[in-house]
Amino acid sequence: MATLLGTYTPKLDEKGRIILPAKFSDDFESGIVITRGQDRCLYVYSAAEFDSVHQRMRASASGNNKQTRDFVRLLLSAAHAETPDRQRRVTVPAALRNYAGLERDLVVIGAGNHAEIWDQAAWDAYVSATEDDFATAAGEVIPDLF
Repeated sequence: MATLLGTYTPKLDEKGRIILPAKFSDDFESGIVITRGQDRCLYVYSAAEFDSVHQRMRASASGNNKQTRDFVRLLLSAAHAETPDRQRRVTVPAALRNYAGLERDLVVIGAGNHAEIWDQAAWDAYVSATEDDFATAAGEVIPDLF
């Protein structure tokens, strides 16, 4: 799987569908999984990457830890498998659209091993709220990055 990068601004159509970025086509053509993400966005994984994430969760997750159980439950209970059509469209289920507050204008970002779908206004607010910290935090968040 290639590293997913970039920012794209598709529209949500009246049937709750989104056209995935063409740059992600190779990774997503054989199927995706859409689920809840953190910060009220949606995570989009290729089917293969989601299987890998699930296997890592199973290998490291302790059923004795309430926080782990909660995280796994919320991530997996909302997961929706979908195969893009020829136009790269996928349907975002109503429950996930509601969770992320998705309206017509969206932002899709590449976030490495997955994509994220944000409502445009929520993304703009997130960037505005975190940009100053981003400018100063690289050395603290990821040591020896630069």
